[in-house]
This record gives sequence, structure tokens and C-alpha cells, in this order.
Amino acid sequence: MSSVITLKEYEFLYFKEGEISNTKAHYIEEKNFLELEKFVLANEESNHYLKLSSKKGFGKILQAQNYVGVIQTKDGTNIEIVPKIKDISIEESKEILLKMLKTLKKSPFRHFNSAYLKSSKLPLFEIFISMFLEELSVLIRKGIKSDYIQKEENLHFLKGKLQISKQIQHNSIHKEKFFVEYEEFSNDRVENRLIKTCLKYLYNKSTLNKNQQKIREFLFVFDTIGVSHTPKNDFKNLKLNRQMKEYESVLIYAKIFLYGNSFAPHKGSDLVFTLLFDMNLLFESYVGMYLKKKGLDVELQDKGKYLVESHNKFALKPDIVINKGTDKELIADTKYKNISSTKDISQSDMYQLYAYGTKYKQTSQLYLIYPKNDDSFSQHYSYIEDELHLDILFFDLTLGFDQEIGLVI
Repeated sequence: MSSVITLKEYEFLYFKEGEISNTKAHYIEEKNFLELEKFVLANEESNHYLKLSSKKGFGKILQAQNYVGVIQTKDGTNIEIVPKIKDISIEESKEILLKMLKTLKKSPFRHFNSAYLKSSKLPLFEIFISMFLEELSVLIRKGIKSDYIQKEENLHFLKGKLQISKQIQHNSIHKEKFFVEYEEFSNDRVENRLIKTCLKYLYNKSTLNKNQQKIREFLFVFDTIGVSHTPKNDFKNLKLNRQMKEYESVLIYAKIFLYGNSFAPHKGSDLVFTLLFDMNLLFESYVGMYLKKKGLDVELQDKGKYLVESHNKFALKPDIVINKGTDKELIADTKYKNISSTKDISQSDMYQLYAYGTKYKQTSQLYLIYPKNDDSFSQHYSYIEDELHLDILFFDLTLGFDQEIGLVI
């Protein structure tokens, strides 16, 4: 199995040899460090999840930020970044990450089998590959799609429609051949070619025997199908209709693996593979699902209100709007920050909630929801200003949906 280095948020990588004792420091070979450094320097957006700096005693370091997931170097070294949640183990952090991914909209992870939560000792990269293969196995059981595909070939017999201009161009000497255009019912269609391309890519990336065996089995199923030589264009031109609905999740996985940048802000790179997720987005999505499971009418990232309404300027997008059904709304904003005292609550967070309260006329109750950590203060804080009630709440990710956070409906 390839080398795996697991960091929690804000821990860091270094390559300086020597006796160094620091639980937040993780040694990586210099060639891999320089590869990651080149990746960071080539794309300023990558500073969101790996920050290059220096630290006394270590020299140059690469510090994880609040993006979690997998970064893989060219030699197959996997750098895993998992959420920093209380004082829990790496495996528990992975389990929470997988549960959070299951709530993420417009991603294939919402369909994954919860059995993978028991596989948290596996590298995250292999878990993601297993999820893709499980989704693909469902598609194969239903049957991969065929279609009438237009082909042009130079044949020894007449078939379909003779292409006069190309016949003259190619067969002026070889009178025995026919340049024809015809339709053939085949499974060698673009969607299947993209899937096969992804399978071949992952076969070279995976080091887990179980995954490699499944990939070999699936490649046999796709044996008569070609590969995509221009996957970027093929993905761009895909148009899935109702009959192709079951392909949707599989193709999202394929795009993720082939480009590795579907959930991170950078523009893609040949230097390293990345599959990273913004913890701010995951936290918002997870809290939103928690509220929905409480039976509430929840709208995420609500739109339509502006700070300057006369010119529709400065759009307001509260993370969570809860409709009470009586022309009353509750506004909640999730902030993925470690809050140990009221001093850690930023003025900008408070101003933002106040702006929401003044523009959502049916709202009198506002909430700021932070993750609960070991050093989070436990006292309930409530503020009242101009008939607006603002409460500070904490969500314990280790308890998941089995908790009450003090939301008053």
C-alpha cells in the first residue's frame, strides 16, 4: 500500500531531518514536499488548503487549512486532511467527514452505503474509489446503455449511405472500397467511454487489492468500449436525459477522479491529484440536514434580499432560513470557527446577522451556530437589539443528529 500521511486541520508538513517532537508536525520526503510547494506556488487558490510558510526549527512548512480530503503526489503518496474535532481519533474524524459528505448537495456521496463508515481505517482515497465502484456496480446490474451511433468507415462492402465526396477523396484508386456513413447499435457511447477511462486511471492509482480486483472485473464488462481521448470536451458536451438518470452519480465520480478539482477552488493541476472539501460548506450542509431531520422547513443559501434594495446591490445569502408557516422566519448562519470565549466572535459575524434581521421583515430570531470543541464555552449567550433576538449556539459534530442545540421554534 502506498504511503499515507494523515493531518488534522492546521497541522503541518515538513521535510527537515532531525529529532523533532511536535504532535502537529508530520515528516514528508523532500521530493514530495517540493512537489506540493510547486503546486501551491503555481495556483494561489491552493493557499486555501495548504499554506506555505516557515517555522522555527522546521524551516519551510506546508500547513493544512480548513479544507479536508485527499492530496496525492505523483509517486502515490497520499496526504489526508481530516477535520479537527475535539480530542478524537483519526478514524473517528474520518467517520464524521464521511457522514458530512453524505449531506452535501450536488455530489454523489449522498448515495453511499453507510458500511463505508466501518472502513475508516482505510486511506480516504481508497474509500472514495470504493464508493465509485459500488455506484458503478449498481449501474452495471441495471445494464449499461447502448444507442445508435453514427459511424464513418472505409469498407470493402456497401453499408448505409455512400459518402460521395470522401469516396472520391479516399478511393479514386481503390475502386473495391466504399467510404460510407451508417448507424450501429452499440454501447460504445461517450458516457461509457468516460467511465472506462476513469476505471483505467484508477487501476493505476489504487493500491488496495479489493479495489484493483473490482476494477479488473468492470474493465472486462467495458472491454468492447473505447476510451475517451478528449474527456474534458466529452464532459462538457454531456446531456443526460431521464433515460440516463442512473448514470449521473457515476459520471460525477468519474469527473472528480479524472480532474480532481470538483469541490476545491483551484483550477486543476498535473502536479498532484486533489479531492478536497471546504469545511465551512460541509458544516453548513450538515447543520442544515440536522434541522430538516427535526421536521423543519429549511432553505439553504436563501436568495432574493439585498442590503441596498433600491438598486439590488450587495446580495444577502443567509446560510439557513427556517420557515415557520405563519409568515415567520428564523435566520441561522453557520460559522466553522473555534470559539472559546465571546472575544472570538467576530464583529463581522454579528453585523452580518443584524443585516439579515433588518431585511427579513418576518424575522425576530437570529442564530449563530458554531462547532462545539473541547475549549468551546458552554454558557448560553443571547443578545437583544431593536426587537431582534440573537442566540449563540454550538453544534457537537461528535453527537451528530442525536442532540439538542437549543434552537427555539
